[in-house]
Amino acid sequence: NQAALIAKELARRLGGDFAENMLTKIRFTPSQVELNREEREQNIAGAFECANPEKVKERDILLVDDVFTTGATLEECAKVLRRAGAKMVWGVVIARE
Repeated sequence: NQAALIAKELARRLGGDFAENMLTKIRFTPSQVELNREEREQNIAGAFECANPEKVKERDILLVDDVFTTGATLEECAKVLRRAGAKMVWGVVIARE
């Protein structure tokens, strides 16, 4: 998982904690490759939950993803983390389609 490898190195360099698998996919979602932005948002809505809310509560989170297309997945994941109590969620992506 290239995103996890980069996140781990970012955490080390920034002096933060690295936590893998903080988000769990709770329902199947079809591939988003052929979907437009609106369809992607609908497809991914409600697909994740925070696996360990106690680890994100009142913390700033740096969310790392591999590819940014429309931002629907990153935005949904950030919403889930904020609902779990994260103080601030920042997103960083490796590549843009």
